[in-house]
Amino acid sequence: ASLRAAFDHGGPVTLEEVDPFVDGAAVKRLGALPYEILQANRERLIFDTVSEGAVCTDLLNLYQNEGIIAEPAGALSVAGLHQLDLEPGSTVVCVISGGNNDVLRYAEIMERSLVHRGLKHYFLVNFPQEPGQLRHFLHEILGPTDDITLFEYLKRNNRETGAALVGLQLSRAEDLEGLLERMGESKISVQYLKPGTPEYEFLVA
Repeated sequence: ASLRAAFDHGGPVTLEEVDPFVDGAAVKRLGALPYEILQANRERLIFDTVSEGAVCTDLLNLYQNEGIIAEPAGALSVAGLHQLDLEPGSTVVCVISGGNNDVLRYAEIMERSLVHRGLKHYFLVNFPQEPGQLRHFLHEILGPTDDITLFEYLKRNNRETGAALVGLQLSRAEDLEGLLERMGESKISVQYLKPGTPEYEFLVA
């Protein structure tokens, strides 16, 4: 992110916030010397920013398909590869450096990957305090392959509604459209928590 900002502004600038997940590359300000070197060779570079979720997806693919344990910054080259417009049959070499990855981060890596692929979503659901509302949510709103990964009541003292934080994992990203339509047609009030919003970061982080 700091490299992109430096090229956009004609020199290194200090970012206000940086997601620390890709800790090997999560710096708020690009160094002056690296900027000079990269700027001098800019015509040789093809670059773009990649999301932390994309990095997580490739971390999992490297481990599950190739048996390679990489740290987040080490998988940046593979994550960036997907954004290149390559000719069929092209030969490409990705340098995968660094194996400093803690297995305790696996749950976070999986979570970020699912969100990036559009398979994990969070909602604030206000259930009317009437019999059968949870059954209605399960049978009439959720799809047959939707999985509840989190269900936590936030307030239990409201006589009219009961708010719950609900995490759902879909089998296909395209199933979200139908899910949102069924939620909109239901009398159960549902708020979709989108990544990047304060509500999402507060409740899900």
